[in-house]
Amino acid sequence: MFETPFHMVGTIVTDPILRRVGDQQVLKFRVASNSRRRTPEGVWEPGNSLFVTVNCWGQVVDGVSGVLIKGDPVVVVGTVYTSEYDDKEGNRRSSVEVRASAVGPDLTRATVRIEQRRRTEEDAESGAESTAGEATSDGDEDEASGKAEDRGLPLTA
Repeated sequence: MFETPFHMVGTIVTDPILRRVGDQQVLKFRVASNSRRRTPEGVWEPGNSLFVTVNCWGQVVDGVSGVLIKGDPVVVVGTVYTSEYDDKEGNRRSSVEVRASAVGPDLTRATVRIEQRRRTEEDAESGAESTAGEATSDGDEDEASGKAEDRGLPLTA
């Protein structure tokens, strides 16, 4: 199977729907990307629009579920493919879909606060050597607890 890399900047236009497929979860939503062009007079006018269904699986579901909603500006990275199906009248239809490998807010159109996911004991033990001696720069840590999982990781490396 050929996988075509794809990235898109757009806006979520449907409410994300979380479903279970077998033993996995999938989060689906549609994204619209609208182009604009400048006329010879220097005025911006709307161009064509592209609507794509985005499918999130695995860890992408964990990061996106409950965070992004309809109307949010996003950047989607993944692989594009065509999904074929039969409609209610029995006609063969197809739609363009993306299996997302990453989804995030478009920071040119939104302001966000990044929250790191809590690490498990196993993650903390395996990453202890690489994070030893690092300090957070936000100053929001709980001084009394002193636990590594209560501190955020620095945003710069």
